[in-house]
Amino acid sequence: MRYYLTLLFVFALSTPAEAQQTKKVPRIGFLSASSPSSMRARVEKFRQGLHELGYVEGQNIAIEYRYAEGKLDRVLNLAKDLIRLKVDVIVATSDPAVRAAKNAAKTIPIVFVAASDPVGDGFVKSLAQPGGNATGLSNLYPELSAKRLELLKETITKISRVVVLFGSSSSLPDMKEQKIAAQGLGLHLVPLSIEGDIEAAFATVRKEHPDALLTNPSPLINTARERMVEFAAKNHLPAMYAAPEFVDAGGLMSYTPNYAAMFRRAATYVDKILKGARPADLAVEQPTQFELWLNLKTAKQIGLTIPQSVLYRADKVIR
Repeated sequence: MRYYLTLLFVFALSTPAEAQQTKKVPRIGFLSASSPSSMRARVEKFRQGLHELGYVEGQNIAIEYRYAEGKLDRVLNLAKDLIRLKVDVIVATSDPAVRAAKNAAKTIPIVFVAASDPVGDGFVKSLAQPGGNATGLSNLYPELSAKRLELLKETITKISRVVVLFGSSSSLPDMKEQKIAAQGLGLHLVPLSIEGDIEAAFATVRKEHPDALLTNPSPLINTARERMVEFAAKNHLPAMYAAPEFVDAGGLMSYTPNYAAMFRRAATYVDKILKGARPADLAVEQPTQFELWLNLKTAKQIGLTIPQSVLYRADKVIR
């Protein structure tokens, strides 16, 4: 009898531990068309959001990271790689990553972050009722494009010729809004793709002799952040960038959604899906917080005085 009681006691002690060991750890696929360095701050905010919800990477959740390093032809294969790993949900950042994930994953839930036009691009049926396997957060960039051009004009009142740098066809809605705004501001825009040889694009910019630069959202541009900022500084070109990280790196200014808040918020979508919610039923959120960043060190370097009207509105000023 004592033998059997001992066995029962050992079984009772070991069962919870074994159940804990065999419990499936959710796996997230993180898909980006940019580089790890350009996404570092945003990834940390995403991790922070997960941590606030009780997830600790390496303990009760696993994250598989895939970066295309600005090479858009790699994104689809990276998405397929995540599917082979049988991830529970894919977090896709930027339009190329969302498109690749949608093409590769027909049933795996997708949470997109910073999609420009999720309805127009066919990622969801509507913002209120996505209706498929994808949902997440939009960055409203086509709508913001005109505002960014207005701020650039207000900051440098004498500009008339602006080169708009873009990386893919996903910038077409942005440029459409910018062309309309440019007419009202008396600006001449010169659209220029930097796909392929970025140094060739820089050479073309020099030939165009613009008064300023405007960059549209692009994984390729994000990946080449330091080169972009260095080029603008070397040629004394004021520039409005599509991501605040450029200002931290020495760029003049940016006006964007609050990406830190968006990536933290993306964690709540992941949490809801892991707990059984369907992407089809989770409404797409649009940003409500926008940030103007300025770098006064760079302004001084290129001989530019930022008007007080612009300074007063800045959310972050690097002095």
